[in-house]
Amino acid sequence: MSQTNQCELLLARLKRGPITPLEALSELGIYRLGGRVYDLKQLGHTINSEIVAVGNGKRVARYTLVFTADEVGHGA
Repeated sequence: MSQTNQCELLLARLKRGPITPLEALSELGIYRLGGRVYDLKQLGHTINSEIVAVGNGKRVARYTLVFTADEVGHGA
């Protein structure tokens, strides 16, 4: 799957709610969630990240869409 397709899938998923790396892998087949979030931010989307504890005591990033590029006037 191309980087562009992954970004499109991820943006659609973020519109439904927050996502973690494990969810991105299992739901979307995206291995490098942080990389795709970076790409979306470069396109003008506002995405927050927070570190959350998961059941096994590990901590992971959870990403939440705040505004799309269109909402902040950066849309193409």
